[in-house]
Amino acid sequence: MSEPLGPPWGWRGPDAGRAAHVEPAPEFQATTSQVCGLYPFTAGSGTPTVGTPVGRHQLWGEVVCLDPLAWLRAGLVTNPGMFVLGQPGTGKSTLVKRLVTGAVATGTTPIVLGDTKPDYTRLVDYLGGQVIRVGRGVDRINPLDAGPLDEARRRLAGADADALWWEIRSRRLSLLLALATLVREARITNAEEVVLGRAIDLLDDRLDHEPTIPDVLHILEQGPDELRSATRTDTSGSYRAQTRDLVFTLDLLISGSLAGVFDAATTRPLDLNAPAISVDISRVRAAGDKLLTAAMLCTWAYAFGMVDAATALADLHAAPRRSYLGVMDELWRALRGAPGLVEHADALTRLNRAKGMASIMITHSLADLDALATEEDRAKAKGFADRSAITVLAGLPPRELARIHEITPLTGPEQQLVTSWSAPDSWQPGARHPGRGKYLIKTGERLGIPVELSLVGPEADLYDTDQAIRATA
Repeated sequence: MSEPLGPPWGWRGPDAGRAAHVEPAPEFQATTSQVCGLYPFTAGSGTPTVGTPVGRHQLWGEVVCLDPLAWLRAGLVTNPGMFVLGQPGTGKSTLVKRLVTGAVATGTTPIVLGDTKPDYTRLVDYLGGQVIRVGRGVDRINPLDAGPLDEARRRLAGADADALWWEIRSRRLSLLLALATLVREARITNAEEVVLGRAIDLLDDRLDHEPTIPDVLHILEQGPDELRSATRTDTSGSYRAQTRDLVFTLDLLISGSLAGVFDAATTRPLDLNAPAISVDISRVRAAGDKLLTAAMLCTWAYAFGMVDAATALADLHAAPRRSYLGVMDELWRALRGAPGLVEHADALTRLNRAKGMASIMITHSLADLDALATEEDRAKAKGFADRSAITVLAGLPPRELARIHEITPLTGPEQQLVTSWSAPDSWQPGARHPGRGKYLIKTGERLGIPVELSLVGPEADLYDTDQAIRATA
């Protein structure tokens, strides 16, 4: 039994230690800037309670909520970008899956922009969403498909219609240049970009359907007068010499290692009325990084185009206004394919706030971005983390935290905490990794929020990324 608790002034009786009077402790008031060093006699402010519950605060047990869009609406952050970093196996995708589940519950449509493993397919199926499986013999994506964006353009007139037409043209040309850069492993020349732009214009005038890459190749090989004029050539021979490399590059897109994926009309358009969407590109992974990168780029461009279309239709009061959560996992795979691809991804994601779309970018380490071809690409890739108002850190080694500190300031105790999650301290089989389900949420100069996530209900099964390994064992 526990000892009985004595009265405030002590027990009555001889030698009982009773005090006749207890002097109250002195009390002082000051700002947090003045008394911040009086640890542990100060406590932080309450944790955010808007968004999806992602766990409890590791120090005082409060429930912590996180949602880039909800935080933006509440004025907690200035943009809905989120960057997640952590070693493999620390639970990055588990946190993101919790956010995807919460987004569906609150009416936001999550779009997994290229599920490479796949990690999210079972969850999206469970939530009643749409799963598109891209690969040879299954679903195809037409990189030049404007989707509902073209429908919105046809409903407009005058300057608004012209502005949307230029947006569609820009998207088509930008993605075509990115794919051509990928297969060529070098940048497309200025002259070739002019020719491709003119070819897209001609197809838009001549076709009654969405143009495809084979259509672009066909009109380049025909060499009509408009394209000859664009190349500043007078004869058929000089035109063919000028466009020879470009023709072979486009041919590689439809007959080389990328054949059967991007060379026809889109087979299954994204259904933005679905509760959640996952574009599963795991089937192209075995074909190598080049095809995987192409699939990710096409997925990003197509999905962002669909979101733009939905926004344009909402502006016309022809569709309800929705919010979206874009998940970009294994970010580094799509960026390292060829020089210049970072610029394309940067252009796609820069204006997400105006579209009502949050983005979550996930990678293992900032060192992944060092594999990019040029210093310009590396600087732009670093900008993805710079522009993200929310940074979430799972277990990471000290050398990685030193680099992150250059982007997101980390205190000494914060760095020690994240480092303590990076490696197990036991060799015993079955020991739990110390960083599994633990995250530090950082926003600007604020002190980080250390969170521990606990799975509930069917989450343990739906969020499990190691099922294949255990099954073979």
